[in-house]
Amino acid sequence: MHICKEDVNIDLTDYLFRSDAVKERVNIISGSFYLPKDNISKPEGDDAHFICEEKQTIGIADGVGGWTEKGVNAGEYARELMINSVNALNTEPKGAVDPKRVLSQAHLNTKLPGSSTACLLSLNGNILRAVNLGDSGFMVIRNGEVFYKSQVQQHRFNHPYQLGQTLGDHPSSAMKIKLTMEAGDVIVVGTDGLFDNMFSDEILLWVTQEINQSSDPQMIAWKLAECALYNSLDKFADTPFARASRENGGNHHGGKRDDITVIVALILQDYS
Repeated sequence: MHICKEDVNIDLTDYLFRSDAVKERVNIISGSFYLPKDNISKPEGDDAHFICEEKQTIGIADGVGGWTEKGVNAGEYARELMINSVNALNTEPKGAVDPKRVLSQAHLNTKLPGSSTACLLSLNGNILRAVNLGDSGFMVIRNGEVFYKSQVQQHRFNHPYQLGQTLGDHPSSAMKIKLTMEAGDVIVVGTDGLFDNMFSDEILLWVTQEINQSSDPQMIAWKLAECALYNSLDKFADTPFARASRENGGNHHGGKRDDITVIVALILQDYS
């Protein structure tokens, strides 16, 4: 699921990675790319996301694959959760979106079996408000450095917090984040298919390189998704998931095959 008006390709070199960027009146231009793990047998995968330009809001969800063993399509829960998030978002006042309220209402209205992680971000003025539950998440790049990265919430290794109707956590357990944004910031939002297969410094390097080649956020998202896919297929790659596995007594080597969703959001000065 991807809601976006059009691809964007404009010259942003005057804004990105500037230390003197104006701190008021900014907006988001976003693009996304999704690579389901099983393109043939399960083309929709278990991830879902939306981009709402009008409300300057982004959402991402990752259906927990363990439900497959019970005959449940985890992706359907994630997709319904994101659809209900958009419906709840439509009742929010423009410029005053409360992501936690949106997520709580969406969770209440999602009745399908299954469970999902979730991350919602909304820009109100120059303030980014976000809620994150589970191991999806986001990072903010500012002036060529990682300025912020959301924390993973999990009960134990590879068992993230998750929203569900019968089993799972509650939106009240989600982390609330509030950041002051500047023109030139870059936000990278992803499911664990991205963050399990790429370290923060890898993502930073790729974003910095791609910004110099293209100012299209969808193109940057595509490049990151491709890199994460490459790492996920490499049985010998040093990946965040492999390191975490070893730290928790496991013996996983290389990448982790998974659905990969990446959203890249560019923060631009608003002259309107």
